[in-house]
Amino acid sequence: QVQLVESGGGLVQPGGSLRLSCTFSGSIFSIFAMGWYRQAPGKERELVARISRGGIMDYADSVKGRFTIARDNANNAVYLQMNSLKPEDTAVYYCNAERAVPRLYYWGQGTQVTVSP
Repeated sequence: QVQLVESGGGLVQPGGSLRLSCTFSGSIFSIFAMGWYRQAPGKERELVARISRGGIMDYADSVKGRFTIARDNANNAVYLQMNSLKPEDTAVYYCNAERAVPRLYYWGQGTQVTVSP
């Protein structure tokens, strides 16, 4: 059973930085695409960044140039470096693992990111 554990959230001032980490266990990490999603109060969960098995990265327009996703296949981990944070980045951030065949999705428990003066 795949397990995802996020860490690194917290309170930061606008313009600051945070680095989220997600550790993966229970299967072969390298066969999964990995992603970070977020959900703000009253809003739907949205994709923030995704990295494929081969390392191709995609970003939401709202975070391009500020956030960077990276994966470490040797340590079964995925990271989200968040710079120049804005109040609108405030949300619970979720780690996601996606397997292509069969199509399966797994989620972490989420970590809160709050951007406030």
